[in-house]
Amino acid sequence: MKDFDGMQKASKQGIDMAMESFGSMTQGLQAIVVEAADYSKKSFESGSAALEKILTSSSVEKAVEAQSDYVKSSYEGYMAQMTKFGSMMTEVTRDAYKPFERVFGSFPK
Repeated sequence: MKDFDGMQKASKQGIDMAMESFGSMTQGLQAIVVEAADYSKKSFESGSAALEKILTSSSVEKAVEAQSDYVKSSYEGYMAQMTKFGSMMTEVTRDAYKPFERVFGSFPK
């Protein structure tokens, strides 16, 4: 009977760790989805403003300058956002792994 109780306790601990990990992962992914939605909205607004600026330019040179400015700022914003997403994913992974540290050891840094 002791072996059965021990097995049952170990099984419950495993399920508890999995549920805690799943909860952490869910919260982290929700934060990433919200961040992605915000970025998409800002990107659309920025693109719309740039298009309006290009279409209302008084000369071809001004239109090309406006387009170049938009491309540069868009690229910089994209790279910054991808860096942020990478950091967020790393944090989600670390948080999801924390319940299992007791079993497998600490997460490498």
